Amino acid sequence: MNEHDRHIPFARLHNVRDLGGLRTADGGSVRWGLLFRADSLGKLRADEGADEAERADWTRFRALGPRAVVDLRYDWEIDAKGRVPELPGLAYHQLSIEHRPYDQAALGPDVEPGPYLAERYLEVAHDGVKEIRGVLDVIAASAAAEEPLVFHCASGKDRTGLIAALVLALLGVPEDAIVEDFALTGLASDRLLADWRATHPDAGEIWPGYGKAPAEVMTLFLAALTERYGSLRGYADELLGTDEEFVGALRRALVTG
Repeated sequence: MNEHDRHIPFARLHNVRDLGGLRTADGGSVRWGLLFRADSLGKLRADEGADEAERADWTRFRALGPRAVVDLRYDWEIDAKGRVPELPGLAYHQLSIEHRPYDQAALGPDVEPGPYLAERYLEVAHDGVKEIRGVLDVIAASAAAEEPLVFHCASGKDRTGLIAALVLALLGVPEDAIVEDFALTGLASDRLLADWRATHPDAGEIWPGYGKAPAEVMTLFLAALTERYGSLRGYADELLGTDEEFVGALRRALVTG
């Protein structure tokens, strides 16, 4: 399996991938077609004014068979950029896990992505305990029902990356594979930057780290949680209230082999 097997191409979406195929430490494999991560589904259009590319995107999205969407963005982001179009049988959950907004594009060139973003992720991990547990509960319920679910934020990188790392850790995926999955956003970085430039045509300099997902970010984040809680699973058990029953059910639903 290579990185392109899990990356799903769209015209307007840039960072969609299936978490299926990732191997667990005990020899299992995350099931395909049940858990997807993405950038903002507000880019999808299902109305009559959609152009050919947008119609193709909507068809491709529906072909994934999603029965639930978890939107990790703030209310104001949804108001400004929209949400996934309504679809019969598609449940929509908005759980804003980040409590302290920050403007990545406006950061100065001397800000190093690894340490800076890892600190922001730690803030989210501690500020958003209630919402993160809510996300896990929705994912667990969808997985138990064998219903595909998509979770996303704006770029599908930071908040989405945190949730992906947490779920994969609970499934028993090794940390090196979690870091590799995070860094796959590099396939979308140029397009994410182009989108920002298109919507901010008069903007000047932009943070060199914008839209990028260097492995160091996730490595530092995981190391910090491990230092404090023993592991990402330890963080989940202590702060999110996960236990063997919850994790066992999640693994039975999402891991095969």
